[in-house]
Amino acid sequence: MALASLLVARLAMEMRGAEPMTVGDRVARAASAKVWLASLALPAPTRVPFARCVEATASTPLQIVGALRGLMTAVSAHLDGAAMHELEKLTWQLAG
Repeated sequence: MALASLLVARLAMEMRGAEPMTVGDRVARAASAKVWLASLALPAPTRVPFARCVEATASTPLQIVGALRGLMTAVSAHLDGAAMHELEKLTWQLAG
């Protein structure tokens, strides 16, 4: 669960900053990440939120913010407070 969350966060981080990753590169990374996520034994209620987050990293920062918020709800029982804080901090940064 934590590793999948880290993957999503790393993909989302590429959407911010002075030189964000190109859309084409984000689309390719999202496609690869979806394949990797499918190989994990994630709890059923978290599979769709993780997939939505990965897909949203290929679109706009506002879409990933919404997807991250949904993911945070789904994984809150599985991640510790520090990990949840990091995801929340990332959503604030992406929301601007």
